[in-house]
Amino acid sequence: MALRDPNEVRFRAPRRHHAALWVAVFDALATAQVQAADPPDSVVELPTVQVIGTTPLPGLGVPLKDVPANVQTFGAREIDRQRWPTLGDFMLNNAGSVTTNTAQGNPYQPDIYFRGFAASAVLGTPQGLSVFLDGMRVNESFGDVVNWDLIPRAAIGRVDLMPGSNPVFGLNTLGGALSIQTKNGRQFPGASIEASGGSFGRSEVNFEMGGALERWDGFLAGTYASDNGWADHNSSTVRQLFGKVGWRDARTSVEASLNFADNTLEGNQTIPLSFLDDVRQAYTFPDRNTNKVSALNLVGQHAISERLSLAGNVYYRSYRNTNVSSNVNDEFETDDDEPQGFNDRSTLDEQTWGVALQLIVRDTLGEQRNQLVLGMSGDFGSDQFTQDSQPAEFTSNRATIGIGDFEPETAASTRNQYFGLYFADTLELGADWSLSVSGRYNVARVTILDESGESPELNGVNTFRRFNPAVGVTYSPSERLTAYAAYNEGTRAPTALELTCADPEAPCKLPNNFLADPPLEQVVAKTVEIGARGRASPALQWSAALYRTELDNDIQFISSGGAALNTGYFANVGQTRRQGLELGAIVHTEWMELAVHYSLIDATYQTAFVEHSPSNSSADANGDIVVQPGDRIAGIPRQSAKLRVDFRITPQWDLAFSAVYNSGVYARGDENNQDVNAKVPGYAVVNFDTRWRITNALELFARVDNVFDNRYASVGVLGQNFFTGPGHIFGPTVGVGPVAEQFRGMGAPRGAWIGLRYAFDADR
Repeated sequence: MALRDPNEVRFRAPRRHHAALWVAVFDALATAQVQAADPPDSVVELPTVQVIGTTPLPGLGVPLKDVPANVQTFGAREIDRQRWPTLGDFMLNNAGSVTTNTAQGNPYQPDIYFRGFAASAVLGTPQGLSVFLDGMRVNESFGDVVNWDLIPRAAIGRVDLMPGSNPVFGLNTLGGALSIQTKNGRQFPGASIEASGGSFGRSEVNFEMGGALERWDGFLAGTYASDNGWADHNSSTVRQLFGKVGWRDARTSVEASLNFADNTLEGNQTIPLSFLDDVRQAYTFPDRNTNKVSALNLVGQHAISERLSLAGNVYYRSYRNTNVSSNVNDEFETDDDEPQGFNDRSTLDEQTWGVALQLIVRDTLGEQRNQLVLGMSGDFGSDQFTQDSQPAEFTSNRATIGIGDFEPETAASTRNQYFGLYFADTLELGADWSLSVSGRYNVARVTILDESGESPELNGVNTFRRFNPAVGVTYSPSERLTAYAAYNEGTRAPTALELTCADPEAPCKLPNNFLADPPLEQVVAKTVEIGARGRASPALQWSAALYRTELDNDIQFISSGGAALNTGYFANVGQTRRQGLELGAIVHTEWMELAVHYSLIDATYQTAFVEHSPSNSSADANGDIVVQPGDRIAGIPRQSAKLRVDFRITPQWDLAFSAVYNSGVYARGDENNQDVNAKVPGYAVVNFDTRWRITNALELFARVDNVFDNRYASVGVLGQNFFTGPGHIFGPTVGVGPVAEQFRGMGAPRGAWIGLRYAFDADR
């Protein structure tokens, strides 16, 4: 049987399934499905329909041939089969132009880059991607970060990666938008449980169950993962639970979902080059994040008539983060009373809610088919942030020991109000051509309030407005070829975190010391893309794209270059550019599936500016460097390539290899590309996975990551290493001062895991 194209959505007539009677709770959902008119063992295969979600709300699609972008789509089959621990790992190994790095030192908190734009869990990373889960915005209102550990991997049914500055997706859509759709009981019936374990003390249990009964359906999935970490002090405990209930009739569908997570993640940070004698060691510790979320999302669709339909969602999300981090005091002097370091402790309580509504009109314009979407959305956030600090000293293994009381540093609240009105129109121009026109008017209001009573100058309201347009055209002379061209614009409003940390004379320490700083301008992205896709034969699918995204008033986090690597400030740095080439191909045969991607990303500054980076070897006497037009943006590899080949050895045994290559990157703080340490070297990693279906119900699976045990780093940052004494102890106490070094985020060594999956519905 041929392996399927992951971009194809196939619809099957539902079948009756029978679960194991001795597991009552699984049986209740696995057998509660709509009885089809066909015999139980028959399957009706309907024609393949390729549709792409072009708005954040689920349920509305446009045929792929009418989408003027190099969109990438992945289904649950691919995600579940490869069994990567996080969505970020899956995308790194399967999606073109996607790269990741490990600046935080924890596998569940990656920086994910697409075309050089980030969606990161790390405060201070400029965010350029918008992310939606069933239409619910999951960019946090505090810093627009994305906590990848809070997305329920076991419940992911489909992922659409939309490139460009598509205005319909709203704020943060500078380089792309990621729309994640979760599973439901009607499309994913049956029940299964799997358990795995192996290297680094990692163990994981996943379960899912789903089914339908007449107009109702339900789905439930959960994950528990425990990982000691491949390095010192980067352990993880992940607990996720997702449930969905749906109801539908001939004209209306409603789905309500609940998402819970309670995770504890430790990071071992980047380490200086002098620490590479043991890449498992941490620079300082502890550094711990506890993330908790409870989210309710209600999504509905109603067909008013054959031509008119409504879709909408309402959501509420409660998020709490507690962070404890250890930091060096970069003002330490041996002849004064300054502490060696600090324990910084922060708490963020965030409440977000939103509503979206869109009207879909399917009609004809003249004699041509036309689909018009009119929509509105509102996303609101309320954040309470507190931070306090405790003086500390370092032990011989660089742990911080408190030597005083915690003293409050920051107490502030912020309010975000994001409003949008948008439209998207797709008009077929004859049999071969289609025209897409869209636009969105955004209003972003950010309010900051001082809660300490000591910094009233913080109080203020910042408002940003803009209309962003888009236009595209596609040409499909046959089913085997589609060519397209597009232009679109998007914006990102400065966050409260950035607005209060924008003074180069008073760098702040992230998460943030709130200060009254100069205002920032919103970022405006303008993207041009041309490309083509098609099928050279029934077995070969290909795509190619050229793009350029220009950013005006780009916001960067400028490191102050001291011992505290998370110290710096945000600034508008003028114009930046990301441009590149994407090539991709997928080959399907009866016994093999091959996917290849190549990406060239040229990410550069286009405006000169001065940056304070005293750890850069080319800095002047004041510690400043001059960034010139054409200098490459740090952290973004110029070239990346990935390959995956999946062999069907027998009908019961699959075996796969994947490889990822990323070229070298400049370190943060080396924005002028002149530091003596040069780039962080490029790397290649090969992975292996296999699946053996022992019976219809029981599957054995295994994977090996970094098969050849390559030692590599994915990110770098310039800073001062204070641990220059014997055995990497605190140097100033033994008369050895700090040394400017390049710090690197190291990748994991070789690891192997094995597991079993049991399907309670053997026919699933």
